[in-house]
Amino acid sequence: MNHLKFNFLLISLLFIQTSYAQQDSTITKFSGSIGITNNGFSIIPTFSLHRPATIMNFSWQRNRFSFNPDIRLVSDASKGGMIFWFRYQAIQEKKFGLRISAHPAFTLIRRSIDDNGNAIEITEMLRFLAYEITPSYQIFPNWNVSAVYLQGNGLQKHGPQLTRVLFLNTSISNIKLGGDFRFQLMPSVYFLSTDGFRGDYFSATGILSNKNIPLTVQSTINQTLESDIPNNKDFMWNVMLSYNFNKNLKSVK
Repeated sequence: MNHLKFNFLLISLLFIQTSYAQQDSTITKFSGSIGITNNGFSIIPTFSLHRPATIMNFSWQRNRFSFNPDIRLVSDASKGGMIFWFRYQAIQEKKFGLRISAHPAFTLIRRSIDDNGNAIEITEMLRFLAYEITPSYQIFPNWNVSAVYLQGNGLQKHGPQLTRVLFLNTSISNIKLGGDFRFQLMPSVYFLSTDGFRGDYFSATGILSNKNIPLTVQSTINQTLESDIPNNKDFMWNVMLSYNFNKNLKSVK
């Protein structure tokens, strides 16, 4: 079954890449951020590294296609994750958009094993394949709403096997605080199911920026509404300082 899922996603990605190659070429955009945080959250905020971490997000975009690596690691690389998104903007209207995405992911976890009667802890890499569907709608120029359905499938017999999550998001950006300072607020409610366990959560992220400085300060809170997921924490938070960049690489006719 895992091989069938892999083949399905591979064919889907090849189709997306072929569709992209057939479009008229425009400027290739390279952007991203590199940040440090006191608590590295996953893309699903209830899953956390529970340690300071480096968060790196990059994006190569041309026309409707983008490649988006997402890397989150603690200082000794013993825990963390690497996600390699392939994204395609299927619908790109003035107010409504629909994006489809797929990715392989590699998660580093700490695991205890028996070594001739002695328990030792090792770092193990778990492998996953996932896809995502994201409709969005612009209510006002600085106010958007979106929904995200994400499904991940484990490629090994232990660890999480099937994870589904639905996010209901909104984003209010460019809130003027005085001078060149701006604030963005992104609250979210999400519903998580993983291997028969269920959790409902509220999450919110705030981002403080200055249009003349390539640094941002952001903080995320995650509050459990109801959950029976093992090792769930009722409340978590973090704060992160990020360096951001955006560059147009080239234009191809």
